[in-house]
Amino acid sequence: MTNTKLIASLLAAASLSLGSAAYAAEPQQDAAMAGAAAASGDSALTSKVKAALADQKAIGVSAAQGVVTLTGTVASTDDGTKAIQAASAVEGVKEVKSELTVASK
Repeated sequence: MTNTKLIASLLAAASLSLGSAAYAAEPQQDAAMAGAAAASGDSALTSKVKAALADQKAIGVSAAQGVVTLTGTVASTDDGTKAIQAASAVEGVKEVKSELTVASK
């Protein structure tokens, strides 16, 4: 009888330990899933901005958490301003950082 109680107690303790370990792993899984969703969103945002700048192939586009960075060389300051405005108008863009340079003549 004592062995049966001991075994039952050990099984109960083991199941509680496994349950708490699974619970502790959930926040890590949630964080990983959130990171994957953000990366997917950044990729989609990059694609949308590239489509908006389709006429300016020399401009590189990257996005991280809604912040879009434009890189490359443009022919004039006006072209750079137009690119920044076009990127800013894309849904989901929170901020545009310009690392554009104007080509020298």
